[in-house]
Amino acid sequence: MTKHTLRLAFFLTVFILLAGYIGGFVANSLALLSDASHSLTDLFALGLAWFAAVQAERPSDHRKTFGYHRVGILVALLNAVSLILIAGSILWEAVQRFQHPEPVQPLVIFVSAAIAIAINLFIAFGLRKEGGDNLNARAVSLHVLGDVAASVGVIVGGIVILLTGWEIVDPLLSVGIAILVAVGSWHILTETVDILLEAVPKNISIAHLVQDMKKVPGVQDVHDLHIWSIASGIHALSCHVLIDDLPPSDSSTILQSLTTVLRKKYHIEHATIQFECDFLQATHCGQTELYCQLNINNAQTHHHAH
Repeated sequence: MTKHTLRLAFFLTVFILLAGYIGGFVANSLALLSDASHSLTDLFALGLAWFAAVQAERPSDHRKTFGYHRVGILVALLNAVSLILIAGSILWEAVQRFQHPEPVQPLVIFVSAAIAIAINLFIAFGLRKEGGDNLNARAVSLHVLGDVAASVGVIVGGIVILLTGWEIVDPLLSVGIAILVAVGSWHILTETVDILLEAVPKNISIAHLVQDMKKVPGVQDVHDLHIWSIASGIHALSCHVLIDDLPPSDSSTILQSLTTVLRKKYHIEHATIQFECDFLQATHCGQTELYCQLNINNAQTHHHAH
C-alpha cells in the first residue's frame, strides 16, 4: 500500500465530506449531515494510514530512538475524542428534530449520498487490490465500506420520505449513524489509550507466549517479561530467560530460535532478551514486576545438577 494511493483516497474522502455537508445543508437533512460526519472517521483512518506510511520512511534519531510512530497515536486520541463529541451533537440535534420536525429535500439527499457511495466503493476496492494481505489496508477498506452502508441507509430513508412524507425518518437515521460514529470512535479511543499505557496487545496471550518460548530447547523459564506496542501493529518485548548452563556460542542458537518464534507467531520484531544461567541471579527481579515468576522446582533441580 503506497503513500500515493493513500493520498488519493484521502483527498477523495475530503471531496465526499464536503459534498455531504453541502448537500445536508441544502436538503436540510440531518441524516445526510450525520453521514458526512461519519466520513470524518474514514478521513481520520486514511490520514493516519498515510501519515504512518510517511513516518515509516523517517529514520529514528538520537532523541527519538523508537522513531515517530507515537505521533500518529496522539493524533488518533485527539480525533477519537472529537468524533465522540460530534456524535453527541448529532444526537442532541436529532432530539430537537423529533420535537420540531423540519422539511427535507429527498432528491438532494439521493445525489449527495450516491456520490459518496460511488467514491467510497472506488476507494475501498482500490485499497483491497493494492493492499493484498496488508492488515492496515484491509482495516481501512472495511472502514470505508461501513460508510457505504451508512450512505445506503440515507438513500433508503430519502426514498421513504419521498414516498410517504414521513420526515421523522431523517432524525431516526441520524441517531443510528451517530451511534455508529460513537462506537467506532470508542474502539479507536480504547486502542490508543492501551498503546499509550503500553498494555499487552490484545491479540497476544502472555501465557501462550511463555509456553512457546519454554518449548525452545535449552530454555528453562521466562521472567521479567514485558510486551507492548510502539504503535498499532508494531510490537516490542523484553524479558529475562533462564537457560541451560551452555557456552556463549551455543546460546546464540537459543536466541535465534526464540526470536523466530516471536516474529513468526506473534509478529514481534523488536525483542530484547537477557539470558541467565544462575537460578539465584534469575530470582532477583523486582517485587512490583507483573510477570516475575519461575518454575522453582525445575530451576532448582537444574541448578543443583551443575
